[in-house]
Amino acid sequence: MNSPLTETQIQTALSQFPGWSYENQAFSKRFQFQNFREAISFIVRLSFEAEALNHHPELKNVYHTVEMRLTTHDAGNQVTGKDLALIEAIEGFNWLQ
Repeated sequence: MNSPLTETQIQTALSQFPGWSYENQAFSKRFQFQNFREAISFIVRLSFEAEALNHHPELKNVYHTVEMRLTTHDAGNQVTGKDLALIEAIEGFNWLQ
């Protein structure tokens, strides 16, 4: 799961997960919420998934917005299956609609 993804795998992931982008060897996405409380609730929920996968994103929170960046540090800061596993978990949050 620590092998870097191929360009084909990256493009496939981007087509499967709308709103995600790939730039500077990382996946990223900006999440908008109704208010600060919802944004922080998302971060808390995310923390449980990240711990379970032992893979932790870079996060930035400003009021109702959360910006996330995913890369695998122990794979030379490239994207791997670990990043895809966390994206799949995040996109499965039923209250993200």
